[in-house]
Amino acid sequence: MTLHPQYVLDIPEETRKVAQAAFRKGNRTMQMRDELGTVFNDEQFRDLFPSVGQTAENPWRLALVTVMQFAENLTDRQAADAVRGRIDWKYALSLELTDEGFDFSVLSEFRSRLVTHKAEARLFEEMLSGFQERGLLKTRGKQRTDSTHILGQVRELNRLEFVGETVRATLNELARIAPQWLAEIVPPEWFDRYGRPFSEYRLPQKDSERLALGDQIGKDGVLLLTSLYALDAPANLRQLEQVEILRRAWVLQFYQEDDQTRWRKIGNLPPGERILMSPYDKDVRVSKKRNTTWVGYKVHLTETCDEETAHIITNVKTTLATVADTEVVDAIHSALQEKNQLPDQHLMDNGYTSANAYVHCQQVYGVELFAPARPDVSWQAQTPGAFQRTDFQIDFHKQTVVCPQGHTTHRWSERLGKRGKPTIQANFSAATCRTCPVRERCTTSPNGRQLTFSPQAQFDALQFARDRQVTDAFKQTYKKRAGIEGSISQAVSVLGMRRTRYRGLDKVHLQHLVTAAAMNLMRVLDWLAGKKHSTTRLSAFARLAVS
Repeated sequence: MTLHPQYVLDIPEETRKVAQAAFRKGNRTMQMRDELGTVFNDEQFRDLFPSVGQTAENPWRLALVTVMQFAENLTDRQAADAVRGRIDWKYALSLELTDEGFDFSVLSEFRSRLVTHKAEARLFEEMLSGFQERGLLKTRGKQRTDSTHILGQVRELNRLEFVGETVRATLNELARIAPQWLAEIVPPEWFDRYGRPFSEYRLPQKDSERLALGDQIGKDGVLLLTSLYALDAPANLRQLEQVEILRRAWVLQFYQEDDQTRWRKIGNLPPGERILMSPYDKDVRVSKKRNTTWVGYKVHLTETCDEETAHIITNVKTTLATVADTEVVDAIHSALQEKNQLPDQHLMDNGYTSANAYVHCQQVYGVELFAPARPDVSWQAQTPGAFQRTDFQIDFHKQTVVCPQGHTTHRWSERLGKRGKPTIQANFSAATCRTCPVRERCTTSPNGRQLTFSPQAQFDALQFARDRQVTDAFKQTYKKRAGIEGSISQAVSVLGMRRTRYRGLDKVHLQHLVTAAAMNLMRVLDWLAGKKHSTTRLSAFARLAVS
């Protein structure tokens, strides 16, 4: 479809009069149009549409409807009905009162264009640019970030259900595309085994029977893959995403031994971030944080938190559920730098921190990572009277360490740690430690005390952060980070972000971006209307503790 040749921006006079009469005390949707105009324009989406073909709906309208839809947590059908029947929506969209709107499938098609053209962030970023031009979004202030878990739009399966359902999903896909070829290669018993969803089967209770069924499914999967990759098989079938999911699942769940297909057992399983959890969404993963275990994704929200401006979400980062918070810090700052929206001070919790992060953020982006450092978890740091790392004098220039008893290390070595990061190991001689009168306060190793620490820049930054976090000034400033919890609550409880509407990382990320755009729209309208920032609420009982 091509772009509509005319940009209809003016509100029809009849629509204006009826809307203003119907909403005498004002309406947020009408306020949005009066304060911010149409928000989007067709030129921002021209690259998503071909130059020939049937005329499309105005993209600026589809973009605005999409944001309004997420702001009210509506389905596509409900949003299309609102365009067709609500006066305030017709006012915001410059539509005649008699306009019949469009079919709800147009919204899905518009989102598909965004995903296909890798333009998931288009709505969010264009809105941010507009706020920045109006002076509503300032750079180099304070921002804060936190994450929350997202539930995937899939059913949680055990291993046996997963492999069985993966074969069934692949067979269904092949039956739609190459039914004749499939009918020639499948054994008759497969129609009974894979004809129904595995959730409808009464799976065996005995371990031996479950193992036997798993082995049989494994053999069936190998047979199907062998047929698909045979020289006489249609080449296009091997390009199907469902076939690739089957191949990956079998590599992760089974192995070949003596021409037999066998289950992988504990100790022979790949890391959690690689294990597929559903044949219908290759990106969902299982993860656990404290007492919460989920199958899905994780999202990181970053927002401004200066008192004199509206609190606007500046970055949305959606990741696999298994990605650690520390791994996204650089990606967040890189994205903010590209948009010229970096803060001077970035408030995070200690899940995002590391010695390297403190240094990297300051040196590369000029951002102060304002967050408590992770504690020293060594037994010496947890035992009163024991000698912890801060009790030793480290001289990086001379490459020596002096212990509290005045002894000096006899070895200093630089190497890469378990995660590929530079570390330093300093060792005291076993003979010196063995005869030390306070040895039990220092080490239990028969080889003498060994200290492992970061290079000087990272070591100093980590120590500075640990010293800073116990000060009153830090505690007072760090209170601002708590506000991000309210933003996550708004996204989850009001706008339905906790459970995904779609499947696949790209589509889920689009959902999060549009949700954030809807939140920004509501916040800016509240700010322009003079509404003050909310404060942390305390119950009547909790207030007794601070009174």
